Amino acid sequence: MEEEQALETDGLLPLERQLHEAARRNNIGRMQELIGRRVNIRARSHVGRVALHWAAGAGHEQAVRLLLDHEAAVDEEDMFGMNALLLSAWFGHLRILQILVSSGAKIHCENKDGLTLLHCAAQKGHVPVLEFIMEDLEDVNLDHTDKLGRTAFHRAAEHGQLDALDFLMGSGCDHSVKDKKKLSCLHYAVLGGSEDLCRALILAGGCTNVANHQGTSPLHLAVRHNFPALVQLFINARSDLDATDNRQQTPLHLAAEHAWQDIAEMLLVAGVDLTLRDKQGKSVLAVAARSNHVSLVDMIIKADRFYRWEKDHLSCRDPSGKSLTFKQDHRQETQHLRSVLWQLASNYLRPHEWKKLAYYWEFTETHVYAIEQQWTGTRSYQEHGHRMLLIWLHGVATAGENPSKALFEGLVTIGRRDLAESIRKKVNAEPAAPRRCTAM
Repeated sequence: MEEEQALETDGLLPLERQLHEAARRNNIGRMQELIGRRVNIRARSHVGRVALHWAAGAGHEQAVRLLLDHEAAVDEEDMFGMNALLLSAWFGHLRILQILVSSGAKIHCENKDGLTLLHCAAQKGHVPVLEFIMEDLEDVNLDHTDKLGRTAFHRAAEHGQLDALDFLMGSGCDHSVKDKKKLSCLHYAVLGGSEDLCRALILAGGCTNVANHQGTSPLHLAVRHNFPALVQLFINARSDLDATDNRQQTPLHLAAEHAWQDIAEMLLVAGVDLTLRDKQGKSVLAVAARSNHVSLVDMIIKADRFYRWEKDHLSCRDPSGKSLTFKQDHRQETQHLRSVLWQLASNYLRPHEWKKLAYYWEFTETHVYAIEQQWTGTRSYQEHGHRMLLIWLHGVATAGENPSKALFEGLVTIGRRDLAESIRKKVNAEPAAPRRCTAM
């Protein structure tokens, strides 16, 4: 209210402006003096504000009573349709609300946007006001919608008012209703990025798979706006991870499009269908490869290979998923082997041999193509080979196989027995201990 005062008292005579200012500041003496001089207490500014609006919005009981005693119009609206009652609910002034109701204010009022007392109090999180409205006023429609089709519950969800949500849920509101944009309360809670709100709505029975008119689920929104905590919340709530929107994009398509690696990791670990394609016919791997998101491409290939292996080894997976990861391996225990693989790819494998190894280890044509899309020049095959070897190592480690044996067999199969012997020695060699600095 204070920031608006300068602009919203335009259009008033000097004494009328002073009355508005006195009402806003609860300066009762000055108000009585001006009223005694017959200043018009119903004088309206250029936006339709009267003195009672300022007094009610600021929560000044004395100023409100003084104006009402001098026949201020209790239901006077400004150009936005806000009256003193709606303003008191908006700013959470319960006592003012009670005074206005006792003075005959119409309780079933709405502003130009269709906001009722419930909407105003819910959006701003004023639970005591909500309690008074529901318990002391008659015929209040808990699920009344504004002009956008939003209920008070929508408003509370959109603006992150958890206490208001709890109260409205306890009062029996319908939290499954969609507004005119076909958004549910859970959609709005996601847009606000509130983990607590989303959890409360889910626990209250909010459908996590509800879609708006674009086919967008709350999980789609959580991915699009890069809210990893919310994504994990929806995964834990057993949301449909393969739900598609109107573009036939799954949540993982969106993660691949935006290169959200942490979110992609969560979805991949949870288990998704990597065969699904968007309206352009692209899989999530193709989307990541097209955008040159190299690390994400490698993660998706690892996941795809793991899913294939898992079909034959269902009992081997950790149900909690805690030990499973598709991100780059930075573990100390694999550092020596990773160094050997880098040397192999950079110094020993010929341009097309990495592909021969890939096909022997059951990489698909799609996998190889996705790796090859990163092109940096005539020696790109070295980087391609290195990436392939690290992806292969992930699979070997997951399966609990002997990497030295598997690598030896692969090199022999592509006709490089000499190299196989040499690399096996390097793999089995103990890494040199770091030198210690000694004082001279």
